[in-house]
Amino acid sequence: MTPPIEIALPDEAATSRLGAALAGVLRDGEAICLSGPLGAGKSTLARALVRALTTPDEEVPSPTFTLVQFYEGPAFPLAHFDLYRLTSSDEAFEIGLDEALDEGAVLIEWPQRLEGRLPPDRLDIEISLEDGGQTRQARLTPHGAWKGRTLEF
Repeated sequence: MTPPIEIALPDEAATSRLGAALAGVLRDGEAICLSGPLGAGKSTLARALVRALTTPDEEVPSPTFTLVQFYEGPAFPLAHFDLYRLTSSDEAFEIGLDEALDEGAVLIEWPQRLEGRLPPDRLDIEISLEDGGQTRQARLTPHGAWKGRTLEF
């Protein structure tokens, strides 16, 4: 088993750098799953990743209310899912999670809403708040195609 990678995120800029770095290793058909409490920096990381895959000035609204946003990257499309408001894992598949993985890559916030029905080729990222919320810690756990891949940030 590939051990998790621990990364300190002392500020918002570090969280953005991690998102941009992940864009460079994400491949077609794979997922990045972001978990952590509200305010942990999931949206900051997601925004940086999307902008690194598209353009630096890409409009990246939170998909909290729309549930999913789609982006066209030069290599593959990216779908950004926010599952916070879902009441069952079936809803994620009803709004196109499987199709998005077939057509490109996906970024999933609140993956625990999938109740164990996670994509097999994924990188789980759990962001925790440290020092009373002043800093963050990211724990990256690779699965499937991510296992054994060199991840240097």
